Amino acid sequence: MAKPTHRFVCQACGTVHPKWQGKCEGCGEWNTLAEEVVEARAPGPAKTAALGGRKVEFVALKGQAAPPPRTRTGIAELDRVLGGGFVPGSVVLVGGDPGIGKSTILLQAAARVAESGKRTLYVSGEEAIEQVRLRALRLGVSGAPLGLAAATSLRDILASLEEERDAGLVIMDSIQTVWLDSLDSAPGTVSQVRACAAELGRLAKSKGFALVLVGHVTKEGTLAGPRVLEHMVDATLYFEGDRGHQFRIMRATKNRFGATDEIGVFEMTEQGLAEVSNPSALFLAERRGNVSGSAVFAGLEGTRPVLVEVQALLSPSAGGSPRRQVVGWDSGRLAMLLAVLESRCRMTLGMNDVYLNIAGGLRINEPAADLAVAAALVSAATDRPCPPDAVFFGEVGLSGEIRQVAQTELRLREAAKLGFSAATLPRRVARGGRALSAPEGLRLTETGHLADLVAPFAAAAGPRRGPKEKPKPEPAEAE
Repeated sequence: MAKPTHRFVCQACGTVHPKWQGKCEGCGEWNTLAEEVVEARAPGPAKTAALGGRKVEFVALKGQAAPPPRTRTGIAELDRVLGGGFVPGSVVLVGGDPGIGKSTILLQAAARVAESGKRTLYVSGEEAIEQVRLRALRLGVSGAPLGLAAATSLRDILASLEEERDAGLVIMDSIQTVWLDSLDSAPGTVSQVRACAAELGRLAKSKGFALVLVGHVTKEGTLAGPRVLEHMVDATLYFEGDRGHQFRIMRATKNRFGATDEIGVFEMTEQGLAEVSNPSALFLAERRGNVSGSAVFAGLEGTRPVLVEVQALLSPSAGGSPRRQVVGWDSGRLAMLLAVLESRCRMTLGMNDVYLNIAGGLRINEPAADLAVAAALVSAATDRPCPPDAVFFGEVGLSGEIRQVAQTELRLREAAKLGFSAATLPRRVARGGRALSAPEGLRLTETGHLADLVAPFAAAAGPRRGPKEKPKPEPAEAE
């Protein structure tokens, strides 16, 4: 009989190595290799016809079947990210930092689905039943007809789910705690996570219930176990947020049944996570309009317009290497924008420490925030506040030109709804289409170049003083 072989698998990227080594050659991480034992199998027949397979029937691409009905959770923000609710037979992966609220939001959703009449099961692999009951009591959902179990053995979980004939939603918290006894590796390793997720997903598609897997994240913020887990599921949702803020953002990075750019906004309260229907009002609730270095960005997250405050602070650098600290935006794009301001707009910013923050804990990814960030930087550099009733949006090119962005009218309507009366946006180019429909009473300022944005600030404040120079000693008088 053939002997079993030993191999070493990276827990971060899944690369297989023949022997142990400190650094993974696939992703470059250190101390991520774990040993696994692979049972040797007898060599199979040379011909595929002797393998005992059956013929697969091919059908036409066009069909008459209606899309399956979705199971709504009753939480509008969660349904928005999912694309309308859970699809029967789908597998959804939810990831996020420890303590961010993954188990809380899923327990709330499971309770509402159970109250609507769907058979809902919650399997906890990290907490005991009494711990989950205490959380349900705190959330006020302890009376929901929810099936609760605490198990980590995959065989026990599969056997229990096989007996359930009318299950509509099953939540597994978390997939890293489930283990299969036929694999000689610890729970949470690549082999265990891959095998357990595959078996649970196969059962979900055969039985027709929606499956939710909770996944841990690494210190870099990526899902543990590795990216192969994201390829095996139908949708991947990330729960983002900072413990210092009460807001939580749920963002879809993969969704086979909906859009991948939608977000859901929640607020952490004593009774759990409460959905925020108008996040723009909360993001701007503590804004002061008469402070330099502050600008309002009219952004877009999926189909939802969101207004957030961009804050910038410049201070003379004490050392030879100025600092660039960014929270909620791309640091590389900030460096590019500073270079454009210096080269195209004749501003002197290189000897200043630059701090940029997106207030509220939201992370902005779209290039349309360039103009708002530039307005905040110019306002901080000249010590002149931006107009308190104005919003900014537009993409900045390397030559300083302001480029068009998508969904201009949607951004303007959101700004007008929150009481803003002015907007600075890219200059429109006539393309034979319909004219821009701006809300009544909203004053538009079209900008074609970044220098047009800088000119009013520079004229009002003059050039910014650089770091104070030490006085030169006077030459000693000759005796």
